[in-house]
Amino acid sequence: MASIADHPAVARRDDRDAAAISALPVELDPLAALLAAVLAAEGVGAAAEATLQLVSPATIAELKAVHLDGDGNPTDVLSFPIDGPDDPGSDTGSDLDTGAGEWVVGDIVVCPEVAAAQAVGHAGDLDSELSLLVVHGGLHLCGWDHADPEQRSAMWDRERELMAALGCAPSRDPWTESDDADAPDAGAAPMGGRR
Repeated sequence: MASIADHPAVARRDDRDAAAISALPVELDPLAALLAAVLAAEGVGAAAEATLQLVSPATIAELKAVHLDGDGNPTDVLSFPIDGPDDPGSDTGSDLDTGAGEWVVGDIVVCPEVAAAQAVGHAGDLDSELSLLVVHGGLHLCGWDHADPEQRSAMWDRERELMAALGCAPSRDPWTESDDADAPDAGAAPMGGRR
C-alpha cells in the first residue's frame, strides 16, 4: 500500500440538514481517508483529487433519477467519474497517475440514511456499511463495474481484498448473492447502487 503522502486528496462535506446530521452523525474524516487509500491502492497518485459527499435520501433519489434514469427511489451510493490523468491517451498501464499535473478522479455521493436502513442485513452495522459504500464507490471511480456476473464477482473480490487490507472488513458478509429487487445498476457513468 502507498504511504499517506502518496494518497490523492479527498474533499469531504455533509450536505444533509442539521436535523439529519444530528439524528445520524457520520465522521467524514475516516471515510475520506479510506477513499484516499482505495484510490492509492488502485494506482491513483497524490496529484489526483476526489470528493466524498453525504446527502439526504431526497437528494440522492434526484441524482439517481437525473443521471441513471432512476425510479425516484433513493439509493445508497452514486459514483461520478470525472477526469482521467492529464494525458488520458498515455500508456500508463494499470497506474492511473501520470505524475504530471493535478486531475479530478470524480465524486462519490453517499446517503447515510439509506446505508443505515440496509446495514444490519447487508454489511452488519453502519460503520461497515459506510466503509463498504466508500470502497465500492472508489472502485467505480477507477473503472470497476458490476453490470454482469463476471464483473460483479471481480469487483466484489477486490472489495473484500481492499477492506481486509485496509482494516475495515465488514462485520457481516455483504457479498452473498441476494434476490433483492435492488440488483446491480448497469454500466454507464455515473455508477450507482452497491448491489
